[in-house]
Amino acid sequence: MTATTQRTYRSTPNPLHATLLAGTVPLFLGAMLSDIAYFRSYQIQWSNFASWLIAGGLVFCGLALLFALVNLIRAEQKKGRPMVYFLLLLATWVLGFINAFEHAKDAWAAMPAGLVLSVIVALLACVATAIGLTNLRAGGEA
Repeated sequence: MTATTQRTYRSTPNPLHATLLAGTVPLFLGAMLSDIAYFRSYQIQWSNFASWLIAGGLVFCGLALLFALVNLIRAEQKKGRPMVYFLLLLATWVLGFINAFEHAKDAWAAMPAGLVLSVIVALLACVATAIGLTNLRAGGEA
């Protein structure tokens, strides 16, 4: 009698993926807080801080997105959780990229659209990280 086992790939991230994913939250959150500080004080350095934090967030989010794509390809999709996670990360990266272009303008011209985009990107990063760091597997087991 031959015993066969069914391989179930994890949809949760490995340690490097988790580190990259968790690194996006403080970077995009810091960019949002820097935008709020600029909006309140009009000190141009806050806009520069936000630009650099967005660039760092894009690097971390982009690498986490590559890991999520590999997990999506390897996962047996009985539930749509890996797809939702991938799409949330993709939306975070795309809106973050648009936000980077918005912050490339003059600091005065970047407001209020830069602040609104920073809030949206920070929220998306938090939701994507919360979903990505859950212990659910692709097959639906806990």
